[in-house]
Amino acid sequence: MAILNISFMMVLAVFAMTGILISSDHVARGQGCQGDLQGLIAQCARFVRRAGPQKDPSQECCSVIKSVDLPCVCKHITGEIEAVIDMAKVVHIAASCGKPLEHGMKCGSYTVP
Repeated sequence: MAILNISFMMVLAVFAMTGILISSDHVARGQGCQGDLQGLIAQCARFVRRAGPQKDPSQECCSVIKSVDLPCVCKHITGEIEAVIDMAKVVHIAASCGKPLEHGMKCGSYTVP
């Protein structure tokens, strides 16, 4: 029963993240982030969840990461998103996929070490 509750919460979180990213003011004006944002969530969400150990990403996740404008996505990370994902894991995933975030860059409220 607890596993079902966690899975349900993760599905809600993914829908919330998608809605936040898609409905942001920049996206609405056609100035949104380049790349497959839905694919980013679908392929990479399990690697950046707060719960669980840090893992290396799948090839599918890396394929999406390579096509996304990560600095742009970072500008749209809200406190609600940070409540669900571990920003240190986000930095790890980006680096593991060969697209590291710059040191000192802000991603949401997180500063990349």
